[in-house]
Amino acid sequence: MWLNLLIISALGFFAAAVDAIAGGGGLISLPALLVIGVPPHLALGTNKFAACTASLNSSITFARSGKVHFPLVKWQIPFTFIGALLGVWAVLSVSSQFLNKAVLVLVLIVGIYTILHKNLGMENKFQQLIPAKLIAGCFFALVLGFYDGFFGPGTGSFLIFSFISLFGFDFVAASANSKVLNFVSNFASLILFAWNGKILFLYGIPMAISMILGSLLGTKLAIRRGAALVKPIFITMSLLVAVKLIAQYL
Repeated sequence: MWLNLLIISALGFFAAAVDAIAGGGGLISLPALLVIGVPPHLALGTNKFAACTASLNSSITFARSGKVHFPLVKWQIPFTFIGALLGVWAVLSVSSQFLNKAVLVLVLIVGIYTILHKNLGMENKFQQLIPAKLIAGCFFALVLGFYDGFFGPGTGSFLIFSFISLFGFDFVAASANSKVLNFVSNFASLILFAWNGKILFLYGIPMAISMILGSLLGTKLAIRRGAALVKPIFITMSLLVAVKLIAQYL
């Protein structure tokens, strides 16, 4: 019992720190729950509960630092929320096998593209909101919200990449904005998990506390160290998502 709490707290802390910087924390926190014997359906709900508290904490910290661009994300939030609800609903009746293969290709492209383009996301080139890009941003928010509710792995990477490639944000600002949308999709998914009694609070509460602390550390490191820290971790987590998906496929 105490050993299990120690494992999920330690790995939860590390997962939240990494996730606050560049996304991909679910690669660490979800397996931690499965390793100690939590059934998959309860592990998913419990992980969402803990991750939701961590992403909220990161969002608040980033917002206080002035890194969140609210004139943009305020339009994306409702699309993300609706997308996530639709995603959770859809996963109950649609096979995720095709999506698994498609995401594997996409996340590899994102990781490799970021490696090859050395200056990508190193400077904040955002200027102003253009209606066409705002519409595109809301579309991406809807699609990625749906994806997070339906499947999940790599959501943070895709969100960060969309903010950089579409709006010209640097990695820190992109991570800040993506964390707000990630919280929204987590919260929407959490509502349905809670409604169906899929949260194990015995593990979820201590894990949430450790993840809040981890997210605070990760967020402050991202703000202080900038894109030079965020980019290599972003690339690493993107490629780890790809490795995980390959392992599942094989």
